[in-house]
Amino acid sequence: MADKERDSSRGEGSGLEMLRDELTDFLGAQVEHLVDKAGEKLEDVTDQLLDTAENGGSLLGIGGRILQGDSPLKAFVGEKAKGLKDNVMDKVKNVFGGGRGGKSGSTKVMNIIEVLDVGVPIRVAYNYWTQYEEFSDFTKGVRSVSRNDETASDWKVKVGPSTRGWKATVQEQVPDERIVWSSEGAKGTTHGCVSFHELTPDLTRIVLVVEYYPSGFFEKTGNLWRAQGRRLRLDFKNFQRYVTFADEEVEGWRGEIRDGEVIRSHEEALEEEEAAGEDEEQEEYDEEAPDEEEEEEEYDEEGPEDEYDEEDEQDDEDER
Repeated sequence: MADKERDSSRGEGSGLEMLRDELTDFLGAQVEHLVDKAGEKLEDVTDQLLDTAENGGSLLGIGGRILQGDSPLKAFVGEKAKGLKDNVMDKVKNVFGGGRGGKSGSTKVMNIIEVLDVGVPIRVAYNYWTQYEEFSDFTKGVRSVSRNDETASDWKVKVGPSTRGWKATVQEQVPDERIVWSSEGAKGTTHGCVSFHELTPDLTRIVLVVEYYPSGFFEKTGNLWRAQGRRLRLDFKNFQRYVTFADEEVEGWRGEIRDGEVIRSHEEALEEEEAAGEDEEQEEYDEEAPDEEEEEEEYDEEGPEDEYDEEDEQDDEDER
């Protein structure tokens, strides 16, 4: 019995020793992990201090805060926050112009490229596009358009909550082909081109390309959200809808402009088109009409003289 009790006490003792050893190893591992983490944190703080110094921060600034009574942590956080604010301001300046390494007032251009197919002949689509004064009837962005002459026009356009004025000048205009223009306003400039392409006799493709340079706080802010591009795309689709369901054709401006100068007026273009149409009708008439020589030959073969001779012969036979 005594031997069994001694063996039992030894087993219990060895089990406690094993548990103690395992617990010691576990605690040691946890301590090492905490030490490693603390070392990593210290390295991160050191790297951040160096990064702050390299990117415009100042260790002297941190030291100055400490000498003024701030704790080392508060001094570091304050200096880091100052560097973050400077970085944010630089980003904002880069968007609105005048950032580091850039010219004051510079901004990125917005490129807008849209393609739509309209189920009308190319002449109809082009004529409707030249009716600038009617744009306010079916678009939401264009408030009014007044044409000064064949090349210049004044536009009132609404984008978001603001309404702006633009003075547009046509640089090139070829009927049923393309219109190239530029516009200037207090809040931005544009340079654009719209071209017309016949897919079938009753289907026209319209390609619209616009470069927009915003100027001013609200325009540049709107440019961040692409407000101008969305407005133009929606009104382009409104044009597609309006022309597709239009009941009657319109007489567009058929003149021609090159290098900002009118080389053919609307009236001259209509006269040339009318003359060309008359020439085509005459050619068609000439093709359908028979030749005079053929008519004369047929007349000679079965002319009235032959018929008269046949009647005389018949009378002679009757008399006999």
